[in-house]
Amino acid sequence: MSGLYYDLHLHSCLSPCGDDDMTPANIVGMAAVKGLDVIALTDHNSCKNCPAAIHHGQQYGVIVIPGMELCTIEEVHIICLFPEPDAALAFDQYVYSRLQAVENDECIFGKQQVMDEHDTVVETVKNLLINATTITFDEAFLLAASYGGIAYPAHIDKPSTSLLSNLGFVPPDSTFTCAEIHDFKNLHTIQKQHPYFLNCHMISSSDAHYLEDINEPNYQIFPASSKIPDILYTLSGETRQPK
Repeated sequence: MSGLYYDLHLHSCLSPCGDDDMTPANIVGMAAVKGLDVIALTDHNSCKNCPAAIHHGQQYGVIVIPGMELCTIEEVHIICLFPEPDAALAFDQYVYSRLQAVENDECIFGKQQVMDEHDTVVETVKNLLINATTITFDEAFLLAASYGGIAYPAHIDKPSTSLLSNLGFVPPDSTFTCAEIHDFKNLHTIQKQHPYFLNCHMISSSDAHYLEDINEPNYQIFPASSKIPDILYTLSGETRQPK
């Protein structure tokens, strides 16, 4: 099939650092206006706004992959994507149980708003979602796979909360086959310093916290179909076909 324009790292108003205008409907609507075919909603340590975003994706004709930006105990951010919302919400529940139980202060960090399909706030999450979990970097990939998902390091070229900024190296027993880079201009330098990434499927997403920062249709992926399982297999770089 033809390529799909993507942005697979977006934050909604559920992330305390996300703008209040980043509602599920606004995010999907902006993605449609910009001409994106597929997006992923990846709030910090939560998937709770994914069902509403998926609903709006069906209305706008945008594929919405349910996901999360997981923060490990080392404070390394990892993108986790799932084939369907039930798996994402089950993963959400487990991750929340391993999140540091520090209550959010909205005046300092911002609101953590869960919305329904009408963009109505139905819940606010109590514990601060931008905290680290007790999940280790090494543990995260098999953990996501156990819920049917895939996982890969986020924004490896950023100076904080990334694999290379926080660990400084790629662990020798790593198995991830995809990685996100914020700016492709940094790719050659990173591959030269860390040859592991020469064999990774590299993608670039916005990490948008504001509507205007959502990617323009600059990058494409080429899955076998527009079904989410095929998209995830393409992202993972696996050669075998999904069952």
